[in-house]
Amino acid sequence: MKNLITFFACTLLISCNQKATSEKENQLQEEPEQEVIPDRSENFPDDITAVFKAHGGIQAFDQMNSLVFEIVKPEGNEKHTTDLKTRHARIETDKFSLGFDGKEAWLVQEDSTAFKGNPRFYHNLMFYFYAMPFVLGDDGISYEKVSDLKVEDKSYVGYKISYSDGVGDSPKDNYFLYYDEATHQMKFLGYTVTFFSKEASEKIKLIEYADWNNVNGLLLPKTLKWRAYKEGVVGEVKSERNFVNAIANKEKPSSSLFEKPVIEKEKTL
Repeated sequence: MKNLITFFACTLLISCNQKATSEKENQLQEEPEQEVIPDRSENFPDDITAVFKAHGGIQAFDQMNSLVFEIVKPEGNEKHTTDLKTRHARIETDKFSLGFDGKEAWLVQEDSTAFKGNPRFYHNLMFYFYAMPFVLGDDGISYEKVSDLKVEDKSYVGYKISYSDGVGDSPKDNYFLYYDEATHQMKFLGYTVTFFSKEASEKIKLIEYADWNNVNGLLLPKTLKWRAYKEGVVGEVKSERNFVNAIANKEKPSSSLFEKPVIEKEKTL
């Protein structure tokens, strides 16, 4: 009888151990592999790396796969969604939607007066302004130290950012990043527009980055103010944009989100 009890006890112990091992193996199989994102900090000038770090770090930005934000407008907010790896984009409002699927910039609207711009030009315009300074870490960019920008009684350290030939739709665009030397947070962005002319331009527009919002560890703007700017002199505020409901996410968005919607008329053809 004693031997029989011992036998059953050993059988039960072996069964429990096998079950625990099996459950552990299943857990290991179910856990997805974590993608290792390299730190690209050493690829940039020390000053630019310091600016990235002040805004959460370029590696933290590289870990994100999607960025969503809304621009506050009187007629209704304008929602922007961007795939950070492919730069596919979608913009939605109550009156129109437009996007970029990697090949085509598309526009869907019921009223032809709802959007009067160029979809190819606009689909990533506000994304570039909003995702500063991190988009200045894209491939094919050159950095050049320039004179400080003086605003009233304070100076901001400046860098000129230019692009290699064939990078993006407007490789002749130039950006001018100005940051606070004490905090390394960016304060102003100068930029030229060459999308339509395809020619280099000396006309610089200037944006003030007025305040910031922590979005999943990334310091991104809450308010952008376009300032008058001529011959290095910064003038009054001409217009501004406010941003709300920002989300930076590691989850990759579905590619179908950026495809042109099929409207009802097209469905019946």
